[in-house]
Amino acid sequence: MQRALAPWRLMILAEVCNFPALRRVLGCRRADMLINDIAASVRELLPNAQVICVGRALIEIAFEGALPTDADATIDVIAARFAAPFEVDGEGHAVELMLAGAAIPSHECDEVRFAEGAEAALEEARAEEKPVVHDLSRAQICYDRMTLMRDLSVAIGNGEVFLQYQPKVHLRRQEIVSVEALVRWQHPERGLIMPGEFIALAEESNKIRALTLWTIRQAMIDQLLLAAGGHDIPVFVNISGLLLADSDFVEEVCRMMDGVSVRIGFEITETAVIRDPESAIRHLRMFDEIGITLAIDDYGAGLSSLAYLKQLPARELKIDKMFVLELTSSNRDPLIVRSTIDLAHALDMEVTAEGVETPAALALLGVMGCDVAQGFLISRPIAIQALLQFLDEERHLSATAVTRPSFGRPESFWKRA
Repeated sequence: MQRALAPWRLMILAEVCNFPALRRVLGCRRADMLINDIAASVRELLPNAQVICVGRALIEIAFEGALPTDADATIDVIAARFAAPFEVDGEGHAVELMLAGAAIPSHECDEVRFAEGAEAALEEARAEEKPVVHDLSRAQICYDRMTLMRDLSVAIGNGEVFLQYQPKVHLRRQEIVSVEALVRWQHPERGLIMPGEFIALAEESNKIRALTLWTIRQAMIDQLLLAAGGHDIPVFVNISGLLLADSDFVEEVCRMMDGVSVRIGFEITETAVIRDPESAIRHLRMFDEIGITLAIDDYGAGLSSLAYLKQLPARELKIDKMFVLELTSSNRDPLIVRSTIDLAHALDMEVTAEGVETPAALALLGVMGCDVAQGFLISRPIAIQALLQFLDEERHLSATAVTRPSFGRPESFWKRA
């Protein structure tokens, strides 16, 4: 008899907040193994849950439940387990976990939205320094859309919108070569709101232009701050496809950049170009002419068109994280990634892999010839002052100093033409 589907699917993310301190005590090699010990302990505690390590300091816990509040109850159980010192090689160590999660009705489950909901909850938990669980049911989302669309119109003026930055590391040079600006909304009542929840609303309510212009201005200010601190690297801003056909927006950006010595890049999706290719390509060439570096974002997630790709003045191609997250466990994803790298190099573009969360994935990308990596393994999105400290201390070096593992095929397999 087929087992009945539980009413709710639940996901909890557990992040080791004091990982840097534990690494100093345990050493890098032992600290990198610690997440496996913690995961094993959680599996014993929750035998019916699927527990996966998704980074050196992050665990994903997926299970089913009768109510969304089962996530809150499970968080309490996990927190109680790690309230006492955790034994590592016979010694007790304090393991501080940041816990957050998402709950979604089983019949409504969209895997991408489910994962993004849990990630958004973790971002909010970090900001508020307490556990957060998001209810992703359609009824809740419907209510949110109406209220958020109303509140979004005053969010920028009220100073509720801010930027975080995620570094991108060059694999051969072992240095941070750029950062991506990611917009966040600190709602006065709901707390931290992630882009997946309000960017589409901004597009629908014609607020996307004002939001993007604010983002570019703030990114320009922060880029100059980085340069003054000795880190003159480009800051990339995501541009909505709706704006690529907006001549007024393009002219406004050109005026903003006129006579300003600042290194700014734009990330655009391939599907954005396909909406209105003639206008999009013309405007992208205008951006290129005034010194804005262009990157093609989420490559492979939409309907890729080589006809448009070869016409774009882009210097960077970003492989969507859906291909990177399962890079070391899938048979097809490595071949797709490798062929994409070859294609981009043939078009004189550098390749950035998004969603790099494990040392094994990073090592394999290096073998394949990928140029740049971005993801939680290197750094989660952080505020500008934290980014300056991250760059000053060269923290990316500990993430990229991994031993190249064996993947069952010689290196020549990935490098052959």
